[in-house]
Amino acid sequence: MEEFLHAIDTLTIHFTLAAVLLPLLAFVINFSLPGRLHKLAGWVSTIAIIISCIISASVFSKVWNGHMVHQQMYWFTIGDTKIYAGILLNNLSVLMLLLVNLIALPVHIYSTAYMKDDEGYRRYFAYLSFFCFSMLVLVVADNLVLFYIFWELVGFSSYLLIGFWFTRDKAILANKKAFIMNRIGDTGLLTAIIILFSQFHTFDILQLFADKGLISQSVIQGGTWIAPLGHLPAAWQYIAFSGIFLAVAAKSAQFPLHTWLPDAMEGPTSISALIHAATMVAAGVFLLGRVYQLFNDVELTILAIIGCFTAFMAATIALTQNDLKRILAYSTISQLGFMIMAMGIGAYASSLFHLATHAFFKCLLFLVAGIVIHQMAHIKKDNGLDIDPQNILNMGGLRKKMPLTFIAALIGGLALIGLPLTSGYLSKDGILIQAFEWAEGRSGLYKIIPILALLTTWLTAFYVARLIAKVFFGELKVLNDHPGIQIHIGDGGWRYKLPLMLLALCCLFPLFSANPLLYEHAWLFNGFTPASSHEHANIYHTLVPIGVNILSVLVICGTYAMYVKRKGNIFPQSGFLYRLSAGEWYFDRIYNIVIIKPILFLSSAVFWIDRTIIDGFINALADIGVKIAKLCAWVDHHVIDGFLNLLVAIVEAIGNFARRFQGGKVQYYLFSMLVVILLLFILKTVF
Repeated sequence: MEEFLHAIDTLTIHFTLAAVLLPLLAFVINFSLPGRLHKLAGWVSTIAIIISCIISASVFSKVWNGHMVHQQMYWFTIGDTKIYAGILLNNLSVLMLLLVNLIALPVHIYSTAYMKDDEGYRRYFAYLSFFCFSMLVLVVADNLVLFYIFWELVGFSSYLLIGFWFTRDKAILANKKAFIMNRIGDTGLLTAIIILFSQFHTFDILQLFADKGLISQSVIQGGTWIAPLGHLPAAWQYIAFSGIFLAVAAKSAQFPLHTWLPDAMEGPTSISALIHAATMVAAGVFLLGRVYQLFNDVELTILAIIGCFTAFMAATIALTQNDLKRILAYSTISQLGFMIMAMGIGAYASSLFHLATHAFFKCLLFLVAGIVIHQMAHIKKDNGLDIDPQNILNMGGLRKKMPLTFIAALIGGLALIGLPLTSGYLSKDGILIQAFEWAEGRSGLYKIIPILALLTTWLTAFYVARLIAKVFFGELKVLNDHPGIQIHIGDGGWRYKLPLMLLALCCLFPLFSANPLLYEHAWLFNGFTPASSHEHANIYHTLVPIGVNILSVLVICGTYAMYVKRKGNIFPQSGFLYRLSAGEWYFDRIYNIVIIKPILFLSSAVFWIDRTIIDGFINALADIGVKIAKLCAWVDHHVIDGFLNLLVAIVEAIGNFARRFQGGKVQYYLFSMLVVILLLFILKTVF
């Protein structure tokens, strides 16, 4: 029996390898395609992701709520410690493996139409396949070093895709901003990994974070972090938590490292759909799920506070934005805040449940936005208008021209708000109820978290209703401003419509639960929490859903009356609160003043020191060296060479003089001898 199970596990591992390597194969093929076949790139990537999706579904069916599959092989040695790496498949792994593929599939199909006229078509699909490969390996890696490698590759892939249109200055600034902010988080994650290895002498995720793993066996006593294999000062545990938090805040765009995500909208809209739904920004929540055992109560409370604040802050900013994609970007930050908050309050299952449901309705909304922007760009081009195709103030009445897109936007919007019969209702309902349960019995300050989460839900209802009203209801604003222009727009071909229909179906409750009103009945929720904990122990299970949804419906009706029926806008379009929201809480300005300008000033000062003092000193030394060299050259040429030349001249003169005595004439020799004898005789006589 054991041999049979081992064979099944080996087959599952092989299937998993095939699922993660197929996008890599598509990446290699697309970069190898000759120029004349570049249009094949889209279908190479799409076919690869279809097969990967099918294989992932097979792996999911074998592992979900079954036994965990874990196989590894020897990798390298550090000192006396052997490091192994492999694949870890449990409920969390296979959920993410399937989810990434399920979201990537409609994005690929959509992209074949959306990017068909782009000059970088082949490059786009190569990057897209590499992005999917990086994320797929990330979710099945069983080793922190391997995890970190693909964590970095996910960031690098997103850098390529955000700056895909690299001839646009805004795109380059956006991908640089995303890259730098994520490097801050990556430094934190690397620090945490080093600390964990120093304490536990392993990178193995299962050994570290399993229910009875090394982390669960470690304690903090008397200022010391005591583990089965060693001990460190307790401060290192908090530093490890801080490092992981930085990584999560950067990847999942949480305060204070959230400002890169709205700017990342400069990439293609289809890429925004993938990044915001189930890949890059989901990686932070996935990391929390992987290392959840590490955190103590204080650290979890910090996560809850940061997540709740981020959710509220991003929702308030989305209220006044007019850029269609920017509204959805802040919506993503807000929903990720709900997930982080859920992790902090102990609602582990609800956090991952919301991660899955959010992936579908956020991907749907971004694809809807892509179609709308694409059609508005057609109006702009066909009529030579100077308008921003992403500005919702130029839109209106598009439901008449784009009925399927409108229905999809409506379903996605209702799921984002969390109204009944949608998947968003089930997952957000669980988070809100458990937030109130968590705050029960705690001090009054803790009750701010569920109240703020509740308020955020109503703010979500407002900005979603405002978006749909501005885009799809009323009259087309650009037509009112420019009467007589030609309007030829629609939902597009089947490659636009099919992804919308698939994602819209996934936003409804039947995909997750037969009961549309109780999150406890959802199969995904039950995969991460014991069934014994599903008890309606308090009134929150009744009051919270009723209160949330009644007020959400009232907010939607009020928004409809305000923006469609034109019964007056009760909210002032000026004042501090409006400016705070429209100015995105001034975080970019604050960072510019507090961080960027001081760094630039410091860099300028260091540059001046380098050029003026250090380079000046080096140049002075060089000048002195040159002058000494010139002096040496003069001495060498005029003194040393002059002395030698003088000796040569003397020797030459003596030689020339002596040579005259060797003429070869006897009479000359006799005469010379006579002269010498006479001189000697005279000298002797005189002296």
